[in-house]
Amino acid sequence: MDRLRLAIIFGGSSEEHHISVKSAHEVAKNLDLERYEPFYVGITKRGVWKLCDSPDTDWEDGCCRPAMLVPDSSVHGLLVLERGRYQAIRVDVVFPVLHGKFGEDGAIQGLLELSGIPYVGCDVQSSTLCMDKSLAYLVASSAGVPTPDFWTVAAGEHIDPDGLPYPVFVKPARSGSSFGVSKVSRKEELPGAMEAARQYDSKVLIEGAVAGGEVGCAILGNDTELVAGEPDRVSLSHGFFRIHQEREPERGSENATFIVPADISTEARELVRDTAKTLYRALGCQGLARVDLFLKEDGTVVLNEVNTLPGLTSYSRYPRMMAAAGLSLGEVVDRIVSLALAERSR
Repeated sequence: MDRLRLAIIFGGSSEEHHISVKSAHEVAKNLDLERYEPFYVGITKRGVWKLCDSPDTDWEDGCCRPAMLVPDSSVHGLLVLERGRYQAIRVDVVFPVLHGKFGEDGAIQGLLELSGIPYVGCDVQSSTLCMDKSLAYLVASSAGVPTPDFWTVAAGEHIDPDGLPYPVFVKPARSGSSFGVSKVSRKEELPGAMEAARQYDSKVLIEGAVAGGEVGCAILGNDTELVAGEPDRVSLSHGFFRIHQEREPERGSENATFIVPADISTEARELVRDTAKTLYRALGCQGLARVDLFLKEDGTVVLNEVNTLPGLTSYSRYPRMMAAAGLSLGEVVDRIVSLALAERSR
């Protein structure tokens, strides 16, 4: 049987470039090479596309060739520069292992739609909705899922610091991980927090603090047939949860421990799973996503955020939750690739 020609795109020019490389490296380690013929396409921090041998941390130092994904659907693949001439390489499916800006915001998905190539994960619309937390909150509210109290501040706008219920969290409205996020306990701290957030996005989101613990749920599937991983719980020793801010995240978080399965009641676990599925469907997600929630002391949940291409590194939450539910990362990849092909054929 011919192997599926799978293009794995990684890197990118967002602040999550290095996380994307680690995620792609883990995907490559767990790829069934009897089923797939992989083509690793790395994007440098400056936005240069290259076909390389593997998604290792030093991938740019290896044998790389200039490459591009072609929006012309008749090519259905890549153009790679070989000995001064471009060679077309047809691919069957693309896995954009990209996080943050240009990876989860609908940009790469739009290019893939033009190319006509099936691709893993959420489409343009759901990617855009989930990336903009203020828009995701509006959809969640209409679906009956509680959200934090929030205020959006566009570029050039100002907000009255005396009108906020401190403490609040100030964050870029359209960014990944915890980059640019600050906890503000008094109004004097607000200008610095706004400046930090605007380093990553001109649109800023201010959220009222939610009294509750952080939990997450990994979701896999399309439409009505969804698989939920085992929910996890983020146990904090101090401060607030800041993902991917550590110098050596493989050794663990500075202030957080992830408990999988979450040490919560059976009722709470089912509520987390059901709410995650409701949000996944309401936002139009496909393939995979991780839904992060706050679990309050009264047993109710509040939306935190939805990640449409969650981290897949050796220390990431999504693969841990799926593994606890009995699915290895290799099996997850097989399923989401199959979903991408089925969605395109439909």
